[in-house]
Amino acid sequence: MEMLIDNQRIINILEKIPDPEIPVLSVMDLGIVRNISQSENEILITITPTYSGCPAMDMIKDDIIDNFHRKGIKVTVQYTLSPPWTTDWLSEKGKRKLKEYGIAPPVNPTANKKALLNLEKTISCTHCGSINTEIVSQFGSTPCKALFKCNDCLEPFDYFKCL
Repeated sequence: MEMLIDNQRIINILEKIPDPEIPVLSVMDLGIVRNISQSENEILITITPTYSGCPAMDMIKDDIIDNFHRKGIKVTVQYTLSPPWTTDWLSEKGKRKLKEYGIAPPVNPTANKKALLNLEKTISCTHCGSINTEIVSQFGSTPCKALFKCNDCLEPFDYFKCL
């Protein structure tokens, strides 16, 4: 039985599978889908965790399998740790979604380090846009985020750390 499926259809399905920790982002927005390959019997999707030990990976794997199975498509999901995921793999659409959701998207590694050490104000408030912000905690609601507060509007917000 031949089962080759158009790659765009596969991508369309993956674009609807949310990250369990940041549901506004799809697995495609996150950039964790590293490879899609097909044989006559199966689709193989390779994903990379945002960091090793990410507790959401098993749930993401199950969600991918469930979404394809509901469409009658057999899929296998495997993990790869190499190359390691970086925030450079976040799509521009994903960065925009993060900001609209209230999470400041990652900045470049140098600015990220200065912001996390509270040496330089480079992280914009997701509420008012001010860069008059400061770090409150190195860890926010998940390990990949830091908690910031705006000194102008006084609102707290998460910052997605640059990895």
